[in-house]
Amino acid sequence: MAKDYVYFDLETIRSANDVGGWSKKGDMGMSVGVTYSTRSGKYIAYPEKRVNELIDQLVKADLVIGFNHINFDYAVLEGYHPFTLNDLCLSLDLLVSIEEKAGHRMKLDSIATASLGAGKTAQGLDAIRWWREGKFRDVAEYCCYDVKVTKLVHEFGARNGFIKYDDKFGNIQQVEVNWSLP
Repeated sequence: MAKDYVYFDLETIRSANDVGGWSKKGDMGMSVGVTYSTRSGKYIAYPEKRVNELIDQLVKADLVIGFNHINFDYAVLEGYHPFTLNDLCLSLDLLVSIEEKAGHRMKLDSIATASLGAGKTAQGLDAIRWWREGKFRDVAEYCCYDVKVTKLVHEFGARNGFIKYDDKFGNIQQVEVNWSLP
């Protein structure tokens, strides 16, 4: 049976300011989580009421691939779950991998724009605003697009052995990555 690599992202109901700071990510709440499974070839959007199904899919995956999901998304989900998801899931966090090589953090949009020629469609705070306005479909579509961008960035890096990014001075830089999958 083929391995199941699951690309993952989520959006929150509340911002860090709403809950009293970044140390309280578990209080931010998930508005929607989206996965893409290489085994099924399908995207799934999970509303908050189905958060346990999302966690179950992540735990069963052969590898969870995301962008800053270890330090952010998992911490949000731990507000619903008694265990540390990083201990339960085998993960490839693209941001962690890039930061180890480049020595600094960078935004997914900067990488996607330089590597793929297409960036993100919005920002996380937009998703919170849409959620509050009852625009649930917009939140789900945005999150789904972020998962697709993460998948495309990962595939670009795995295929080429590097990713590109736009540095803070408008220059395109390159960082080597080792993202090939078994």
